[in-house]
Amino acid sequence: MEFREFLHTLRVWDTDLPPFTPDTAPPTPLPLFQQWLTHAATAGQPEPHTMSLATVDTEGNPDIRTLTLHDADDAGWHFGSHSTSAKGRQLAAHPVAALGFYWPVVGRQVRVRGHVTPSDPAVSQADLHARSTGALAAALVGRMSEVLADYAELEAAYADAWQRAEADPLTPVATWTRYVLDPTEVEFFQGDAQRRHVRLRYRREGSAWTRELLWP
Repeated sequence: MEFREFLHTLRVWDTDLPPFTPDTAPPTPLPLFQQWLTHAATAGQPEPHTMSLATVDTEGNPDIRTLTLHDADDAGWHFGSHSTSAKGRQLAAHPVAALGFYWPVVGRQVRVRGHVTPSDPAVSQADLHARSTGALAAALVGRMSEVLADYAELEAAYADAWQRAEADPLTPVATWTRYVLDPTEVEFFQGDAQRRHVRLRYRREGSAWTRELLWP
């Protein structure tokens, strides 16, 4: 079978999807996002807190990767990385980004765009040390996105970092940074098997949010 034909055999949303009535949506996007993520988790969506992060490099070329959400509150959407990583350098040069969440179990997606700022070192270190031993070990290794000559070198570095993380769970990692995306636009998408998707976009103008429906 040709790959294109194989793709045509695949189906989406072979289940009952939840309803979404935009008229009942709250005036700001954060409560709805929290409700949707929690609902996706209870509906059986694996890793609902994973998201795509899109940035641009110094030449304006787009870049994207998957990582985990650390929090979503009145300050914005929080995530972490090394300031020396590719995403960290890109955010330093162009402090804007987009996030994408997709929960196929319920046929929902959320898109977030806005300005990104790094948290202060104390907050960033607290963010790191609230995570697992493996997360700290990975942060201690660092060197994210650098060229790796041999996998054995990675294994040795991780073994050493794991021992350090277990011995001192509060070991600081100077480059680890907690970033906060302050949203200017948040879109909620509810899929429909007949393609009558519901799209509700929130746009911020100053401190006020405007809601509007979009054609699918």
